[in-house]
Amino acid sequence: MKTISVTTHIQSPPDVVWQILTGFRAYPDWNPFITRASGDIKVGQRLTLRIVPPGTGGMTFRPRVTALEPEHMLEWSGTLGIQGLFDGRHTFILEPTEGGTTLTQTETFTGLLVPLTNKMLLRTKKGFENMNAALHNRADSDPAKTARPTATE
Repeated sequence: MKTISVTTHIQSPPDVVWQILTGFRAYPDWNPFITRASGDIKVGQRLTLRIVPPGTGGMTFRPRVTALEPEHMLEWSGTLGIQGLFDGRHTFILEPTEGGTTLTQTETFTGLLVPLTNKMLLRTKKGFENMNAALHNRADSDPAKTARPTATE
């Protein structure tokens, strides 16, 4: 088992960060790591994700949403090929802080092939760092991009 994790402080409230994180249609506009995402963000549903760790050609996979707490936590689990060879549990945790949100992106990998994937895991961690930084920039730079609809809209 191996775990990678990246934490970033964002100077926007959790609802704004959550809106960006779950706004899959906009991923191609800002997300350098998960460049495409689709599916219903509901426990038990499959997502389709295109990830591009730095220095790779990328890959598409179909994890299943395993946990969801709006504005706090999103988790999915997936496997490459046969379960037990290389499986991952990916979690986003949003914690409110004074003046913003702490975002932690974590993945725990299990399976027989995990010991052979050190280089891939380093690239994946860099992808997490890039994604967290891009989400931070999007949330904190232009309020119009993340404007929430009002009751009259």
